[in-house]
Amino acid sequence: MTAPALLPPSGRRIPAPAPGAASFPHHRATLRLSEKFILLLILGAFITLCFGAFFFLPDGSKHKRFDLGLEDVLIPHVDGMGRAGRQSGAHVIHGEGGPHEHRHRCLLGSQTEKNRVAQRLRGREAAAPPLPPVPVPRPGGVDDGDPGDPRVREKRDKIREMMKHAWDSYRQYGWGHNELKPLARKGHSTNIFGNSQMGATIVDALDTLFMMGLHDEFRDGQAWIEQNLDFSVNAEVSVFEVNIRFIGGLLAAYYLSGQEVFKAKAVQLAEKLLPAFNTPTGIPWAMVNLKSGVGRNWGWASAGSSILAEFGTLHMEFVHLTYLTGNPAYYQKVMHIRKLLAKMERPNGLYPNYLNPRTGRWGQHHTSVGGLGDSFYEYLLKAWLMSDKTDTEARKTYDDAVEAIERHLIRKSNSGLTFIGEWKNGHLERKMGHLTCFAGGMFALGADGSPGDKAGHYLQLGAEIAHTCHESYDRTVLKLGPEAFKFDSGLEAVAVRQNEKYYILRPEVIETYWYMWRFTHDPKYRQWGWEATQAIDRYCRVSGGFSGVKDVYSSNPTYDDVQQSFFLAETLKYLYLLFSSDDLLPLDSWVFNTEAHPLPVLHLGNATLPGSESRR
Repeated sequence: MTAPALLPPSGRRIPAPAPGAASFPHHRATLRLSEKFILLLILGAFITLCFGAFFFLPDGSKHKRFDLGLEDVLIPHVDGMGRAGRQSGAHVIHGEGGPHEHRHRCLLGSQTEKNRVAQRLRGREAAAPPLPPVPVPRPGGVDDGDPGDPRVREKRDKIREMMKHAWDSYRQYGWGHNELKPLARKGHSTNIFGNSQMGATIVDALDTLFMMGLHDEFRDGQAWIEQNLDFSVNAEVSVFEVNIRFIGGLLAAYYLSGQEVFKAKAVQLAEKLLPAFNTPTGIPWAMVNLKSGVGRNWGWASAGSSILAEFGTLHMEFVHLTYLTGNPAYYQKVMHIRKLLAKMERPNGLYPNYLNPRTGRWGQHHTSVGGLGDSFYEYLLKAWLMSDKTDTEARKTYDDAVEAIERHLIRKSNSGLTFIGEWKNGHLERKMGHLTCFAGGMFALGADGSPGDKAGHYLQLGAEIAHTCHESYDRTVLKLGPEAFKFDSGLEAVAVRQNEKYYILRPEVIETYWYMWRFTHDPKYRQWGWEATQAIDRYCRVSGGFSGVKDVYSSNPTYDDVQQSFFLAETLKYLYLLFSSDDLLPLDSWVFNTEAHPLPVLHLGNATLPGSESRR
């Protein structure tokens, strides 16, 4: 192979000497030619390296926001630990850092984005300032909740015993692991936690243990967190799952118990998530490496898109983080997302489930109130509730979204069952997921404050969804609901495909029962909740904990051998609340995140959150 011609900085070939040019002594000519050759060789290699870096290394300009017409949103410069540029006061200017700047950095010997973020993470970690003192909301109603009726109390005690069995089994066989395999009697984890063992079940279960009065178990969990919970691990985790389970769980444990360690750990983790927002639009990546800060999206998500229910389910936790720390970055990140979505066109008023964080354009036009979309709508409503009903922008956005959902997605089956379908590429799929069943509780929770005096309508809609989801349970052999169920071909509220017949200890139906009970006190919701409790205890309980089942239509089901952390965080918590009095975690003082972690309403009065001035 012929060696490539050397190119000087101008890009031209080196010219040959002109004929008749004066000659020099041979040894000096040789020396000068050698020096020139070596110099050009080094220069050529350096230029080749720089051009290679330009084309193949991550382009720093791609990780800066471009102008989306959001000039009113102040985007602080956030270093690797999320300090929001408080010392320098510097701010990112939209659109800066293009290709010319990148070439200049290359000629100066630039580092890759990964190395820069990692260095900042390492360099700033030890210098984290103490958190500022703020008035901590103490709404009360964090324990007891005795129902009074001894028959109800007996059922509540049974649910508490189930929680103790789940916890003790995890304590014995899976301690420190994320979850438990109750049949194999060993730890379990999934890709949402990367390759790390961060004790997800411990963090997720803390507030449930506390409100049930299991204080010895709570102290065991706290001790593990103090001694072992470390976020400086080389693990790629789901931003959404870590936010709702870990940050939500730690904040709830802090507000319930007042133990400072939980607040400190929540802030440490939150700072590790901030690099996920380093995208051209500010829409975060689905995953981030806790050590390097490098983010990416799920490979299966529409053309590299971020997911509505993931980037739209950060608001509650991030507002509390700004409130507790005084760092405006958290609040500004989630408000930036809201402002961006407000400026985008929505097909038929619906929010598609996929948004590309590079281009700011919607992906596949698939809208769901179940998986991929669900908690986005939930957090719009709960942002309003958590603000003591002052965040009217969130309420208006929720009302508009629900109006579009009613118009395009909510239908009645031939037998009169109300269901919420999924919009896919211009048509309605008459299928409803177990995850969608949370919406009955959401409609009831949002009934008060609905526009046009429609509170009664939305409470009734919540009741209809609760009834439909109960039917999906009642029409199975095990009296446990399938993952998804259809409303066509003569079948209603029944799963058709084998891979939709499983039950993995999910909470959404019981969540709706609880909200409907709180707002109506109709005894059928406790009856339905007790049916589910008995079915879980009978068919999902094993000697090593609780397991999901693979077919709810089979009288002899196969176990999936996973005790999900959300079973302790959500399912058992909602059951316990269902059989407690209303003064346990009252809804006028507490708002539950999508993992059932209670966060207090922030009665800010005339005060503003740091960084919220532009909104106000």
